[in-house]
Amino acid sequence: MSAVLTSPIGLRRDSGLRPRPAALPEHADVVVVGGGLIGLSIAWRLAGTGRSVTVIERDTVGAGASLAATGMLAPAAEHEPGSDLLLPLALDSLRRWPAFRDALQQASGVGIDYREEGTLVLAIGRDEVERLRFRHDLQRRSGVAAEWLSGPQVRTREPLLRPNVTAGIFCPRDAQVDPRLVMQALVRACDAAGVGIVEGLAVDHVAYRGERTSGIVTSQGSIAADTVILATGAWSGQGGLLPNGLILPVRPIKGQSLALKTTKRTGTLAHMVWTEQIHMAPKGDGSLIVGATVEDCGFRDGVTAGGLFALLEGARQVLPGVEEMEVEAVWSGFRPTSDDDAPIVDALPNGLVIATGHHRNGYLLAPATADAVVDLVETGTLPDVCRGFGLARFVQAEDERRQRAGA
Repeated sequence: MSAVLTSPIGLRRDSGLRPRPAALPEHADVVVVGGGLIGLSIAWRLAGTGRSVTVIERDTVGAGASLAATGMLAPAAEHEPGSDLLLPLALDSLRRWPAFRDALQQASGVGIDYREEGTLVLAIGRDEVERLRFRHDLQRRSGVAAEWLSGPQVRTREPLLRPNVTAGIFCPRDAQVDPRLVMQALVRACDAAGVGIVEGLAVDHVAYRGERTSGIVTSQGSIAADTVILATGAWSGQGGLLPNGLILPVRPIKGQSLALKTTKRTGTLAHMVWTEQIHMAPKGDGSLIVGATVEDCGFRDGVTAGGLFALLEGARQVLPGVEEMEVEAVWSGFRPTSDDDAPIVDALPNGLVIATGHHRNGYLLAPATADAVVDLVETGTLPDVCRGFGLARFVQAEDERRQRAGA
């Protein structure tokens, strides 16, 4: 059975991935728990250092957030109040993307539809213009490339938009990829590098020798390993894999999305387009991805009428052509979201490495995260740009909260 994103009404988006039987080895230099974008990126990069690597995935590759994502690499459009800590890492990772893309495409033979047309962030009406001005001021103060556009200037770039678009910001350095193609490329690159990928197998617990991690245990047997990396996405906050009852501050944030089929008659967009309600991303295969709802509802799966209505209505408000576009697929997924919406990249004292909590920036941050984990495994230290994203920040935040409460 292929890895697909399904909906209750039977529409699906085939990922192009097919399960490959893989035996459970007795030993690997590295075991990566989690076969999503982050886990496979780390596995591929570590295999390039000569290590033997095995990936254990509880479901199918990419079944959590990776195949449900839009594939935006948009640090400028994403920049908002409270994200100053994340911005340097986001910009650093965007700079790494062209080399990551070239190496991945060469290793896999798969083009990933990397596009650099930039992002248009739109305002509709006076209230939204004021909020967009505030965002643009923040971008300028932060040194992010962003150009203010009037309504007519926006429509010059995107003639199919409605006249009610009153202003916009153009973020020229933002980019995007096609998640399905990236995941196909990562699977092939991992295969070529000798990474073993085991699907449909949950890890029961991490094994220890003394106070150090020594591998993992599953219902089908155990794997001894020098290093265990936890990259389990939205499931990282569940107990069982961490020592002494430690629970990571990660929870699932559900998102529903849909794909529309564009034609010469309907036309399509030239850029990624954001509004306060939705974002739209044109892909090389002619589809237009519309996403994504933000639902803090735990692991409640499925696509809802309300979610789809919000997406379609948000798109129709600015792009009238969507009314004639065929709905190609609908799906939902779970973003792995930490308490401060920033990733967690760290090593515990017992040697367990953690790479999770990327929220809606998994694709943007994949190159920097993978390279950081390679550095962590090889040298025991993180690069400077990642050092603010360990678990210690949550302990510090909790201490500060208690001090304020006691004041």
